[in-house]
Amino acid sequence: MSKPKFGIVVFPGSNCDADSYHAVANVFGAEAVCLWHKETSLKNSDVVILPGGFSYGDYLRCGAIAKFSPIMAEIQNFARKGGRIIGICNGFQILVETGLLPGALIKNRDLKFICDWVDLTLVNNRTPFTAKGETGRVYRLPIAHGEGNYFIDDDGLKRLQDNGRIVFRYRENPNGSTDDIAGICSEAGNILGMMPHPERASESILGGEDGRFIFESLL
Repeated sequence: MSKPKFGIVVFPGSNCDADSYHAVANVFGAEAVCLWHKETSLKNSDVVILPGGFSYGDYLRCGAIAKFSPIMAEIQNFARKGGRIIGICNGFQILVETGLLPGALIKNRDLKFICDWVDLTLVNNRTPFTAKGETGRVYRLPIAHGEGNYFIDDDGLKRLQDNGRIVFRYRENPNGSTDDIAGICSEAGNILGMMPHPERASESILGGEDGRFIFESLL
């Protein structure tokens, strides 16, 4: 069976698109194509990555402008058809702003940008993104964000909890996220948003390989 083709969306201000491309193409040997934000085709991608960075500078609010990019309409169509989408850091923020995932990502609790490695517990391995992971196991991944404080109201949180949509939780919550949430999935399970960066933890030379299982699950 051939490997899926990955499409990596590039916005003005994206800065982890090259990292994602490297992980997919060079580390895991899958076909990858960059998708400029003005394009209206996903070029037959099987998996779409919304990478980290600062789309359009994030001067208004993280992801608030990116959601109006021409390519986002096609991504929403792709999502409705069950296409697999992973939003990492700024990509998670864009998915929330677009309404493909619930909640909001607000400024970190201490109002400081955090660049560090953190421990996560995998809560749900019944998604296409985490099937090769072990529920309950602790994974160590890097984070780098100023607005990674995930917020959702009580009713929304209960829906996430009741439907198994919380995918990752921080072991020591670095940013004040509700219920220690580091990543969630859509109701259908085909969309994952997470603040930690698995593409930066896919080779030992980068300091760790705990992000590999996410790409291996998608392959």
